[in-house]
Amino acid sequence: MLKLRWSPTSPYVRKVMMVLIERGLEDRVERVPTDPWSSDTDLPKDNPLGKVPALTLEDGTTLFDSPVIVEYLDSLGDRTPLFPPAGPARWTALRLQAVADGICDAGILRRLETMRPDGEKSAAWIERQRKAVVRSLDLLEGEAASLESGDSIGTIAVLVALCYLDFRFSHEDWRQGRPRLAAWFAKASDRDSLRRTAPPA
Repeated sequence: MLKLRWSPTSPYVRKVMMVLIERGLEDRVERVPTDPWSSDTDLPKDNPLGKVPALTLEDGTTLFDSPVIVEYLDSLGDRTPLFPPAGPARWTALRLQAVADGICDAGILRRLETMRPDGEKSAAWIERQRKAVVRSLDLLEGEAASLESGDSIGTIAVLVALCYLDFRFSHEDWRQGRPRLAAWFAKASDRDSLRRTAPPA
């Protein structure tokens, strides 16, 4: 059985869990609850970067991080692949995944910085991450047609990123001024895999 280092609030873990559900692979994976911030965590033995998710295969090989894991999972089972074959559609999907993961990266970095003691916070760093998210959202608004073209790892990653903004930055309405992205999200978020992977309130 596969073993997944898992945390309920990680957007990267959520992306992996959504792919597991979409591919019908849930019963092949054991979830191992992991707090990557704990001082006594043994996570580095599976991922030297100390991050979740990490997926241990049946032969003992460990895969990390989420882009690698989801592509591996997409190679299993017989459902319609989330990674398109070589060609323009594949590059579009991978590009969307990169933008979405970047939104999560910037959001997490911003949140961690705000949690530092007052004398150690960098307002410039926080603003840099906020602007990165804004630019990425504006790009997605302008490329809404790419999202509307069908399910892929890109659309799943974007769903996860937008949900993460709602989860951690609900006081900032990313929908404001982005009607096409908001409309796509409202429609696309009506899916079982997204509901079943929601972080705790």
